Amino acid sequence: MTQPIHPIDVILHKRDGLTLSDAEIQAFIRAIVERTPERQLVTDAQIASFLMAVFQRGLNAHELAALTQAMRYSGDTFDAATLDAFTPVFCVDKHSTGGVGDKTSLLIAPVLAAAGLAQPTPAGIPGICVPMISGRSLGHTGGTLDKLETIPGFNSQLNLIQLGETLRQCGAALIGQTPRIVPADRTLYALRDHTGTVESPFLITASIMSKKLAESLNALVLDVKTGSGAFMPTYEKSKFLAELMVQTGEAAGTRTVAVLTSMNEPLGRFSGNWIEVWECVDILQGKRHAMSRDLIELSNILSGWMLHLAGRAATPEAGAKLADEILASGEAYKAWLKIIAAQGGDTTIFKDPAAFHKPKATRTIRAEISGYLASMDCKQVGWAVQRLGAGRAKPGDPVSAHAGIESHAKLGDRLEPGQSIFTLFSEDAALLDEPEHMLRETIKISAAPPAVAPLIREVISAKPGI
Repeated sequence: MTQPIHPIDVILHKRDGLTLSDAEIQAFIRAIVERTPERQLVTDAQIASFLMAVFQRGLNAHELAALTQAMRYSGDTFDAATLDAFTPVFCVDKHSTGGVGDKTSLLIAPVLAAAGLAQPTPAGIPGICVPMISGRSLGHTGGTLDKLETIPGFNSQLNLIQLGETLRQCGAALIGQTPRIVPADRTLYALRDHTGTVESPFLITASIMSKKLAESLNALVLDVKTGSGAFMPTYEKSKFLAELMVQTGEAAGTRTVAVLTSMNEPLGRFSGNWIEVWECVDILQGKRHAMSRDLIELSNILSGWMLHLAGRAATPEAGAKLADEILASGEAYKAWLKIIAAQGGDTTIFKDPAAFHKPKATRTIRAEISGYLASMDCKQVGWAVQRLGAGRAKPGDPVSAHAGIESHAKLGDRLEPGQSIFTLFSEDAALLDEPEHMLRETIKISAAPPAVAPLIREVISAKPGI
């Protein structure tokens, strides 16, 4: 008879630097999911101890793969192959580690939907399916769901049956994690926030990859941020995280590529909730503001990798060119309207998205001297956006639809006295002072042009040239 595995033994083994077996990891995750108030198979204290042991000791490649798979299958999973309308189908998604003004998902989903149309091509290449499960804002980073939910009527909380129907109709869907998708992560994530273990690259990888792999993806493209606004504090740590996620995705049979991208300033023109939707709608409608250049470039590069992995482009570069052509053609905008309508959203507001933006208070920060915009702490900018009301300090906090900032200059731009750098928006004038101080404190203007990091720092894949 197999001896039962006790949570304390798993904790002690990892605390002492031993390698955990698949059975130990599976038993620990199963105890988390199956526990009830009446039957505490594992306590919060034991889970916290396990998290700290992993934080201190790390996980080898096999342990990390086992933990990710145990979390992935801790609840419901989505498999597009079970949908009759998708025969054959190639399921692909992207994930960003979070940033300020990072709204690429709102462009990528309709571009991929327009490219694939959820139908096989005459050459027999599978249709494209994009089941994009996104998150909410927390800390200094924005959340895709908060942006989408500023659209009146939009429903991000689809169950798996509704997700399948939306994918049948549109080829892409933008939803939140349901209570039954990777339930183990909900418990682990909440306790990581209270135990000082949030920054563990192993726990981050298991959390992100378990949710993405629960979509039963054929391919995944990761946007791993590096720079002052990134979650990981150094380039080396960002790269290590990217390598872990690629390794874990490949071990699960999903082709995985990570693109390390700069996050030293807000991405695009706007940072907030509705204003980021507005920016993307403008781009989808063919209106390309100068401040959105980096957003368009990054969205095309990430889309290009997805199209390449899905067999729609011979190279990632060809995929990026195709993505830009789809944006310019208006086909992505048609796909966007179809996705939003299918999820209950009111598409009439896109006729004049600027008119929907109704902050009650605004303030503009201007350059006081001439010179070049040399640097800023992008994380500080993100916190300023949060303080204006666009983000949340803890899960469950309400967020403002109209709060945020507009960027009027990019790093390296020449500034003259009185020239606008940021405009602040809030629904409460009393919330303007602190963010203004934070932004003025972090903006640095130099006499000489600064060295600006390239948008794309490095591409990491299991097979070079994948």
